[in-house]
Amino acid sequence: MTLEEIHGQENTMENADRVQSAGAALEELLIAAKKQDYLTVGVYESAKVMNVDPDSVAFCILATDEEYECDIALQIHFTLIQAFCFDNDINVVRVNDIDRLADLVGADETGEPKDAHCILVTSPSANPWKDPALDKLSVFCEERRSVYDWVPTITLPE
Repeated sequence: MTLEEIHGQENTMENADRVQSAGAALEELLIAAKKQDYLTVGVYESAKVMNVDPDSVAFCILATDEEYECDIALQIHFTLIQAFCFDNDINVVRVNDIDRLADLVGADETGEPKDAHCILVTSPSANPWKDPALDKLSVFCEERRSVYDWVPTITLPE
């Protein structure tokens, strides 16, 4: 085994640990933001918040699964949301387990699961909300951008 192969294996294991750590941090962030009522759930609801008060958006999560991979309208919305986030220095990640994400954000008033395709973590501009999980995710996103992974994918813990 060459030195490059050993170094490559170490990087792969280190990246897997970082993704797991980011998944745990994302779960913590969603739970804390839900308690503070700092979540906006749904593609259209998120677009409204981004249009009205973009400075209040602290983090963006885009979620999909195999069922929605071919939904062109959803992919167009994702592209526009990502562009908005990049223009406004908002970190954005993807999650492939939409069911788990929907469980974390809860149901609407009728008991139906919310549309968890887009979730924004917001924070009032007058009194910005600080959370250690948000800081961890910001560092994770910055590290991923340094290797040209502009929208990293995070796996949520089981």
